[in-house]
Amino acid sequence: MIHVVFNEPDLDVIAKAIEMDDSLNGQILIVRDDYAVGPLENIYTPQGIENRKEWWRMVLEGGDYQHLLEEGVVNDELVLEKIKGSLENDPNEEIWIWAAQNKHDVSGYFWLMAQLAEFQGRVMILYLNNLPFINEKGNIFYPEWLSQILPREFIKAKKLARPITPSEFEVDADEWNKICKDANGIRLLEGGKKLLPKSIEYYDNELLKFVTADYQKVSKIINLFLLKSKETTGDAFLLWRLKAFVSSALAEVQGSAKSMNHLELRKATTHKVAE
Repeated sequence: MIHVVFNEPDLDVIAKAIEMDDSLNGQILIVRDDYAVGPLENIYTPQGIENRKEWWRMVLEGGDYQHLLEEGVVNDELVLEKIKGSLENDPNEEIWIWAAQNKHDVSGYFWLMAQLAEFQGRVMILYLNNLPFINEKGNIFYPEWLSQILPREFIKAKKLARPITPSEFEVDADEWNKICKDANGIRLLEGGKKLLPKSIEYYDNELLKFVTADYQKVSKIINLFLLKSKETTGDAFLLWRLKAFVSSALAEVQGSAKSMNHLELRKATTHKVAE
């Protein structure tokens, strides 16, 4: 059994669930790229893969997240090779794809499943959308991320594992191909597995609301955005958009760009945000 997740914190909760239930025993792999942002055109070709890497270099270069550009840190193609190799070498092997109801997991699901059609019947999906779980206080809640679920709850959730159907392999792959051809750089989750393309500037207006007339640490601006905004995305992408505000004269900067804790932004003195 191979478990696949799409977020770093998910590795720990799945590992703890395996410790509680031997029937879940297996390798845990992670698809690290965030396919909810950035270019996807020709994503399965060498040129498309390189174009996406080049985009991430532009986004991450300089500052807190540059280490992600190091060789091997993010290598989903290698993860795919491991999965295919295991399925080819062992006819009894299965892959369990774990996904919660968020655009990051769903985008990762699409990217992965579209490349596994030859293994139909052995590719399982556990899409925990709109399902109630029990939290540490004993209350019912609807998790947006797998890491919000207690490890013991995964033992119950395993009963939901089912093979991705031939129809899903066809319909979902077609839908993903349409998304990949769309020039927009943002994907939102509209409901179920429906992704809605938006422009690369989609988060800008909401993010700009948290840039005030006084200098604030970039880390504070991002944290406020993540706390108060309905639609959010990753820190690295938001940091890139804040730097774009400076380039476009919407904001002024002081401090070191090498760390969010040392970089400060304020609204440009000549700029006034519309009410």
